[in-house]
Amino acid sequence: MTLDPRILVEVDDHVARITLNAPRSLNAVDAVMLDALADAVIEIASNDEVRVVVLTGAGRGFCSGANLLDSSVTIDDATVQAAGRVIRALTEMGQPVISKVGGVAAGVGLSIALAGDYVVVAESAPLTLAFSKISLMPDGGATQLVAASVGRSRALRLALTGDRISAVEAERAGLIAEAVPDDRLDARTEELIQHMAALGTRATALTKRAINCAALDLDNTLAREEAGQSELLQSPEFAEGVAAFREKRSPRFHQPPKTQEF
Repeated sequence: MTLDPRILVEVDDHVARITLNAPRSLNAVDAVMLDALADAVIEIASNDEVRVVVLTGAGRGFCSGANLLDSSVTIDDATVQAAGRVIRALTEMGQPVISKVGGVAAGVGLSIALAGDYVVVAESAPLTLAFSKISLMPDGGATQLVAASVGRSRALRLALTGDRISAVEAERAGLIAEAVPDDRLDARTEELIQHMAALGTRATALTKRAINCAALDLDNTLAREEAGQSELLQSPEFAEGVAAFREKRSPRFHQPPKTQEF
């Protein structure tokens, strides 16, 4: 399998481990990295020897979202569409996916984590839908993945404020499956791997498909997100949001009207 070096894949003893491997940027993603991740997931899905998949991030973060700090990286329609490929691949594969979140999951990084079937998060790891801070809408299926988990009111709160939510709060709200002490994350993940690897593969696949079909309509969701994001990516507000992010200041999306001088 030829992959972007920022996507590491290890398959051993019926377990596939996928690691987002750009720790210097807290595993921030671009279109190329997202497409490589989708390709890896699709290939693993076709491997009958794999009974469970673990998705995680290298270093201190799970995924900090789109790579906005690197000015050579373009965030565009291709990025949004590549994110959609990842979400489809994760939710459609028959194997159960454990999202192991040991650090920040922000923006599309949170979308990717929530596309897993069992999301286990270290208590210190912050979660945020940070899109509004750069004048974008949530994508990567987040408009439905979040609402399906926590309801409309909480989903709108998270999306419109961009506030961070702790792992403990996220578990309490139903956004994730489980929050664990940081020093228990590895051990708890291994317990989940052993449990899920012992399940009947066909029963697991059909259960996953039935629940996802009942709770999600990702084709329409992703189409709405892609159309909306395509418009927003061309807006001056997005340009200002990115500039503010790089300059570490608050964005000025609406300038006050000039005072007329007499």
